Amino acid sequence: MSALSRFTLSRSSAAVHLLQRGYASKHRLPHPNSVPLDRAIAILKAYEVGQPAQTVELHVHCAPEKGQPPIRGSCVLPHSFKSNIKVLVFAEGEKAKEALAAGADFVGGAELVDKVRDNQVVFDKCLSTPDMLPRVAKIARMLGPKGLMPTVNKGTVTADIGDAVKFSKNSQDFRADKANIVHTGVAKIGFTTDEILKNIGIVMESVRANAKGSKAKFISRVYLSSTRGPGIQIADA
Repeated sequence: MSALSRFTLSRSSAAVHLLQRGYASKHRLPHPNSVPLDRAIAILKAYEVGQPAQTVELHVHCAPEKGQPPIRGSCVLPHSFKSNIKVLVFAEGEKAKEALAAGADFVGGAELVDKVRDNQVVFDKCLSTPDMLPRVAKIARMLGPKGLMPTVNKGTVTADIGDAVKFSKNSQDFRADKANIVHTGVAKIGFTTDEILKNIGIVMESVRANAKGSKAKFISRVYLSSTRGPGIQIADA
């Protein structure tokens, strides 16, 4: 019996009921049929045999109280799975040198603002020194909808630009959609179960940090999926 067959469960089995690919935002799985996190990881590994580079995805349904600020955050995973993050920094002078030394991919002042406006550079994260913010504000309508506009609240406008670049290179960003669901990658399927569990733990802790009130009630349910695998509701997240 293959690894996948061992985890193929019939409807009559009370162990698990897997969702089709529409999982997190359209379907709801009864709690009694959810499975422990380590079992869910094993199921996904069975679906992704021979595909170690496929991504493990976490889908966290939040139940925020009224007046809850937007659910978002960044965290440094103990086992990074992204190695090609492009960081752009708006800075000049010594701060520009500091950003380059820290590993920034694109650094510049007014000329870089123009390049971004003209779609001449492709990047994943954006930082700015405080003095550059008025110039960056000119392209806020372009950066904002993409979640790339530097702000003080997010810590992406800072004078400590070197440390900010290093954090951005190694951090995982997340934000909830309009349904208050956080969708984010957490690992590669080829990671060990322990590595995946540790990464998920850090992300869950960071999501719960957004809670305005009770952290225990902030998360209603959690699903785990992979690039080709199903969405599985987690019993012990």
